[in-house]
Order: sequence, then structure tokens, then C-alpha cells
Amino acid sequence: MLKFCSLYSGSSGNSFFVQSNSSKILIDAGVSCKKIVDALASINIAVEDIDGIFLTHEHTDHTQSIGTLSKKYNIPVYANIKTWQAIPNQIKKINKENVNFFQNNKKFLFKDLNILPFDIPHDAANPCGFNIFNNNTKISIATDIGHMDSSILNHLKDSKFLLLESNYEPDVLKYSRYPYKLKERIASPFGHLSNIEAGKTINYLSNYGLKNAMIAHLSNENNFPELAYRSVLEQIEKNKKLHIEVASRIEPSKFFEVG
Repeated sequence: MLKFCSLYSGSSGNSFFVQSNSSKILIDAGVSCKKIVDALASINIAVEDIDGIFLTHEHTDHTQSIGTLSKKYNIPVYANIKTWQAIPNQIKKINKENVNFFQNNKKFLFKDLNILPFDIPHDAANPCGFNIFNNNTKISIATDIGHMDSSILNHLKDSKFLLLESNYEPDVLKYSRYPYKLKERIASPFGHLSNIEAGKTINYLSNYGLKNAMIAHLSNENNFPELAYRSVLEQIEKNKKLHIEVASRIEPSKFFEVG
């Protein structure tokens, strides 16, 4: 049995909680330490019980409070080497014994979890998504994806639950107040995933066992929760039975129990 909760997700900050029988972990910590502690408390989890924090990449909306959380609560942190090298201000806060390395595309054991970090296309040092396995249960977390490709799809197949980026609506981005260069970066092959591509991905993966999906990392300027939800549903064939939620940028989601 795996439990998942999105603590916060959006362009302003991201952090996700995963629990098994023996493990409690965070994926990213891109908001303040206080916000994460308070969010965990709101779902009846003490921050002192977190066994590890796993990083997808170095951008601030995923790493803001990594150093503070680790130092204050003695929490181990896991990342690939290039990501570590890209966050020197966070590293200097973390005790050496809490610094841990993994390799993208190489599965490793953490307590009762098997974790596979896999490559994703994004403008970061060495970004990754995560497959998390417990017994016969697989969930996947994939945000900050410039484009979907066959390698990512293969990693996401057979997930019983998926958290997937749905960052922007193309027409909203086109007419937003963002400068042209930033719009180019977001829509580039190493930027972010649109609502339309997220919907197509979820529809495809429904042929490989996916029943529950949460769309996440919505832009505050170039998307809206209702629009993202509708746009994703428009890409899903009418005969597919899928449960889809939208992750909030300001409060924890409900728990998903997957087993």
C-alpha cells in the first residue's frame, strides 16, 4: 500500500508526500520550511518522522527549504550529483552524513521502497521524475517536462497513480503578460508540459493500468485549475474511466491510497 499527498504544487513551489508501511518521504521541498511543517501537520504527519527528501532538480520552486529542513530536523537528502552541484547554498546547510547520491535510470532500495529516478527533458542540470514501487504497487511523479517522449511514457506505464505536470494552456500563454523569451522557454522542448499534452499522456497511459491521476505544477499566470481540468478531460476518450484531480498551490490534497 502506498499513500500520496500533494502538499503544494505550482509555479510558486512544489512538495509531495509519499507513505508506505515503513517509509515516509518527501519529493522536493520548494516552499518554506514552515509551510511544509504546517502542511504535514495538517495531514497528521510530524516532520520529525520524515525519512528522506528526494530531489527532482535544482530549481528554487523544488528546493527552497531543502537545507533548512535537513539541518533542523536531521533529514537525509537524496539527489544526483549534478543536481547537488547546482545547489551550493543548500548543500552548505546540510550535514555531510545527510548527503546522499543516486544515479538517474538506476533503481535503488530505500527501506521498503524501490525508487527509480528517470531522465526528463527540462532546462536543469540533470532533472528526473520518480517511479516508486512497493510490493506490486507503482506510482509515478513527473513534473517539469519540456516534451513527452517514448522513454518517459515507458517509465510511466503500469503506474496505478500518476502525478503529472499540466503547466500551461497554449492560448493563455500566447496572450499572457510574460515576456516573449520566457514564453519561448516555457513552450520549448526543455520547458514545461501543456494541458493538452498532459491529457494525451494520461489518455495513453489509461491503456496501461492507470486509473487515478493528479495534474500538477500549474502556472499561476498561464493556467487555471478549472481550465486545466477541462483541457485534460477533452483529450481523454469518452469510454475511459479515469479519476482526475488538480493539485492545489496553496493547500494539501486529499490522500490517494494505492495498493
